[in-house]
Amino acid sequence: MSDRYDVLVIGAGPGGYVCAIRCAQLGLKVAVVEKRPVLGGTCLNVGCIPSKALLHVSERFHEARDHFATFGIVGCAPRVDVAQMMAYKAQVVEANVQGLAALFKKNGIAHMPGTARIVAPDAVEVVDVPGEEPVVVKAGAIVIASGSRPADLPGVEVDGEYVVTSTGALSFAEVPASLAVIGGGVIGLELGSVWRRLGAEVTIIEHDDMILPGWDADIRKTLQRELKKTGMKFLVGHAVTHAGADNGGARVEMENRRKGATHTLRAERVLLATGRVPMTEGLGLEAVGIRPDERGFIPVNEAFETSATGIYAIGDVIGQPMLAHKAEEEGYALAELLAGRQAVVNYALVPAVLYTAPEAASVGFTEEELKAAGVEVAKGVFHFRGNGRARAMHATAGFVKLLAAKEGGRILGAHILGPMAGEMIHELAALMQAGSTARDLAHLSHAHPTLSEAVREAALACVDKPIHA
Repeated sequence: MSDRYDVLVIGAGPGGYVCAIRCAQLGLKVAVVEKRPVLGGTCLNVGCIPSKALLHVSERFHEARDHFATFGIVGCAPRVDVAQMMAYKAQVVEANVQGLAALFKKNGIAHMPGTARIVAPDAVEVVDVPGEEPVVVKAGAIVIASGSRPADLPGVEVDGEYVVTSTGALSFAEVPASLAVIGGGVIGLELGSVWRRLGAEVTIIEHDDMILPGWDADIRKTLQRELKKTGMKFLVGHAVTHAGADNGGARVEMENRRKGATHTLRAERVLLATGRVPMTEGLGLEAVGIRPDERGFIPVNEAFETSATGIYAIGDVIGQPMLAHKAEEEGYALAELLAGRQAVVNYALVPAVLYTAPEAASVGFTEEELKAAGVEVAKGVFHFRGNGRARAMHATAGFVKLLAAKEGGRILGAHILGPMAGEMIHELAALMQAGSTARDLAHLSHAHPTLSEAVREAALACVDKPIHA
C-alpha cells in the first residue's frame, strides 16, 4: 500500500465514497479511511437504506392486512416475522455494501479500515487498525467527510434498550407494544410509521406546534391528519424534560409549551429522533487550526476549502441540509474541482423526501418563505383524488402544490404529498433548474394514466384551471 496519495478521504458515506470514486475516475490516486469495517457510512448501514427496507416491508404488510380484501384478494391474514424482516434488511444492506466494495476495487481506490486523525495539512494518522500499528498516510488533498451522529437531548438517557436512537429502532427483536418517538421530523415519522404499521401503539412528541418543522404548512397539516388515520398519536407543542428506563419499560416526562402543564407518558420503548449533529471529535482539527462553528459544523468556502490549506470538508459536517444526496453532490463537485475542472452545487434545488405513506417531497421555496420575502406567487394545487392512476392504486390521499412567480411565471417551489412523491419531485427540480415556467409545464404532455399527470394539473391550476378538478 502506497503511503502517498493525491486525495485522502476521511469517511466512506455518500459524500466520501462519491468523492473518492469520481476522483479516481478523473485519474487521481485515492485512499479512503473509514472507521467502520465496511463501506457506506451511516446512510447505507444504519440509516437511509435499512430504514427504507423496513418501510417497504411494513407498507406491504399494511396493504395486505388492510386493503387486499378491497382488491378482491382473499386468504389467511398475514403475520409479522420480525426475524425474517431483519434478515431481509441485512441482505439489502449487504448487497449495497458489496456493490460499493466492487466499485472501489474497479476504480483502484485504497480502502483503509481505521480511525483517521489529521496530524498535518498533508498527513493523516490511521489508528485502531486490527493487528496493525498506527500508520501515517500523506496526501496532496485531505477531504473530511466524517458525517453525523444522532443528537443528544438534555434529560434523555439513551441506554440502547429501552431508550434508543434511530440505530436501535432499526433493530428491535420484536414489535414493541408501544413506542414513544421524541421528534416529529423525518427520522421520527419514518421509523414511527414502520412500527405503527406493524402493530405498535406510536406517539409522536414534537416540540413545535406541528410535525415536520420547516416543511410546507399544507403538507405538515395534511400528513399529520393522514397519519392519525393509521392510529398514530401526536403530542405537538410539548417539550421533553426527561426520558429513561422505568420498571421494565420507559417513561417520558414533558411540558405543554402553551399551557405549562406537565405530562408523563409510559411506553415499552422510546426513540430519540431530534436530529443529527456533525462528527468532528477526534479528527485532529486543532492540529491544523480548523475551528468548528458554534453548532459544531466545519466552515468552508464555495470550493469546500477549510481554513487549513489542502484540507476540504463536505456533507453533514459542513451544515444543512444534512441529506445523503446533498453530500453526494458536494462530493462530486469537489472531485471535479480537485481535478482542475469547474463545478457548483445548486443548494436551492436539493430535494427533500419523507418516505411515509403517503410520501412527501419538496424542492425550492415554501409558500411561507415566499410570503415572508414579499414575493407574489400564483399557486396551483391538484389533489390525487382526481387522478385515475392514484384511484386504481387505492392511494388518493395528498396533492401536488406548485408555486410560481406571478411576474413571469417561473416555478419557485414544488411540494408533493402522495404516492411516489419522491420519484415525481425530480421532474420539477429539473424544470426549475432550467428556469421553466408553470405554463411550460402545463403545455407538456404527460402519459395517461400516470401519477405524474397530477403535476401537470397543478401547473394548469397555476395558469388557469385544471381539467380534472
